[in-house]
Amino acid sequence: MINFNVPPYTGKEIDYMKEAIENQKICGDGPFTKKCSEWIEQKTGTAKCLLTTSCTHATELAALLSDIEEGDEVILPSYTFVSTADAFVLRGAKAVFVDIRPDTMNIDETLIEDAITERTKAIAPVHYAGVGCEMDTIMEIANRYHLTVVEDAAQGIMASYKGKALGTFGDYGCFSFHETKNFSMGEGGALLIRDEKNIETAEILREKGTDRSKYYRGQVDKYRWQNYGSSYLPSDMNAAYLYAQLE
Repeated sequence: MINFNVPPYTGKEIDYMKEAIENQKICGDGPFTKKCSEWIEQKTGTAKCLLTTSCTHATELAALLSDIEEGDEVILPSYTFVSTADAFVLRGAKAVFVDIRPDTMNIDETLIEDAITERTKAIAPVHYAGVGCEMDTIMEIANRYHLTVVEDAAQGIMASYKGKALGTFGDYGCFSFHETKNFSMGEGGALLIRDEKNIETAEILREKGTDRSKYYRGQVDKYRWQNYGSSYLPSDMNAAYLYAQLE
């Protein structure tokens, strides 16, 4: 039998997971979660990285932050994994599929503009297999039509386009740390946020609608319910596994 994939393992994962247990902080946003987030921020130059329980959840967070509503349209490639579409369809949006280029397997940037209507809200390019889409053209179109860009960079960590990290061009970028990826935490992902003005809202949505992140930083004396949200935080033990590989 030939395995489809072999989960990556460097040798330090168990030591770091044991350390997380001994720290008595194994839920979300523990020391290893912070280390992973800071590592990604430094390597990519993004304003903020938030680890999530999956790339799917990172994309769902991006859809919430993009104010995707019922009746909106989101442009994405016809060749991608279901999660790219699911995140927006769950918000009531219509997935508008655009054909791909045979040379890169990425969305054909020359066909995007013809797919735009008055209902178009966002473009979700997918960097298939870590190969960068033509982001210069995509961002020019998005800026001209005032569209949000959510990069599905599930396979694109440490890959770049013209010297800039994938996942940092659009408003939001989404990484995957599934066991089939080059860097893994078993199940997990990350949301990259380009603009600082969107960080606080993202933290609230990710923390069940509360401002607990500000509480942990000592910015408020108690955390409060601020908005709707959900629990998108991975266990710090998963982050410990990931940090061994990032390191």
